[in-house]
Amino acid sequence: MYITRHAEKLVKQMMAMFKVVLITGPRQVGKTTLLKNLLSDEYRYVTLDDINELAVAKTDPKLFFLNHPGKIIIDEVQNAPELFREIKRRVDQSDETGTIILTGSQTFSLMNHVSESLAGRVGILELSGLSHREIMGESYLTPVIPNDQYLASKRKSTSIENLWKIIHRGSMPSLYKDESYDWQLYYASYVKTYLERDVRLIINVQDLARFSTFMVALAARTSQLLNYSTIASEVGVDVKTIKKWISVLETSGLVILVQPFSNNRLNRAIKTPMLYFMDTGLVSFLLKWLTPDTLMNGAMSGQILETFVVTEVIKSFKNNGVLSLPIFFYRDKDMQEIDLIIENDGTLYPMEIKKSASPTPSMGRHLAIIDKAEGYKVGQKLILCLIDKRTFISQEIMAYPITEL
Repeated sequence: MYITRHAEKLVKQMMAMFKVVLITGPRQVGKTTLLKNLLSDEYRYVTLDDINELAVAKTDPKLFFLNHPGKIIIDEVQNAPELFREIKRRVDQSDETGTIILTGSQTFSLMNHVSESLAGRVGILELSGLSHREIMGESYLTPVIPNDQYLASKRKSTSIENLWKIIHRGSMPSLYKDESYDWQLYYASYVKTYLERDVRLIINVQDLARFSTFMVALAARTSQLLNYSTIASEVGVDVKTIKKWISVLETSGLVILVQPFSNNRLNRAIKTPMLYFMDTGLVSFLLKWLTPDTLMNGAMSGQILETFVVTEVIKSFKNNGVLSLPIFFYRDKDMQEIDLIIENDGTLYPMEIKKSASPTPSMGRHLAIIDKAEGYKVGQKLILCLIDKRTFISQEIMAYPITEL
């Protein structure tokens, strides 16, 4: 069963604007499935996981394109960087747009080749796993910007129980084809493939067991400030190695670092980024939260709920082609914090994320800090929580259901 992706509209827009379109993202988030569903009638599909196709692409790029004339989708293009010069030559000979579609999961190496060979010729889309909206069959595409239009929109919702099932199951499309698909077996295979194919190739890690230990240690720190020293101490490597390994996970699309909001009037703000895994299913697997119930009632439920919320907000922007994310958090030396701040058109929207069905104004007491920010207006303040409908809990603060993000 194909789940309609919100990025479909963006793919078509990019095809009309650019000669080449590149879709990146982690393994198995549905890049190929999206393109086959959208373009199978017009485009020839070639994967460079095929050793015969790969051999031709690497040794004779011109012959590769002679064998595949016309419009083409090239999957896992990072396997044959030799193709990029020929792609540049071919698209420079024509004004036609959208004739070559590329996909790749190893963003680290891929982007180097793109920036060298295809600058100005390529539109780039970063595809993440399924969003909650996509899983629910929600057609609403607008990014999470809590202005009047967003807050007035009618949205599909779900039960809290079902929300935790989705958080636990994760965002990989394969897990939604069939409910009987074995979750644990899937993620075990996913991690093994990632370690053996991506990690080993990108940085040539010899001790994959230690890198696996590092991933578990990092998963335990999702939605926390990034502290390289404590992670290094736990894993048994130096800080330099931890920084390198985190950059690998980041460029692979498995984690994201959210930067702190800073402003002249908020000079006590810390400068350390916050780390989030992009897939709560992967976090649950790495930390052995084996059922939705144990996850919902476990010691890390608040952290993982926050991870889910932040990544849903991120997906809402990425699915609209926003690569420079306007997403921040705030924490200062007095331990005052705001979980999430969205900046849009000179307006700041501060939000707290709470695992509560009974939010109170005191839960949003730190949101007023953002009023001091110089040069900005402040929009609607939200507490994102497990309430069942949008409700004002004070004159300034609205409680907003996480199930409607």
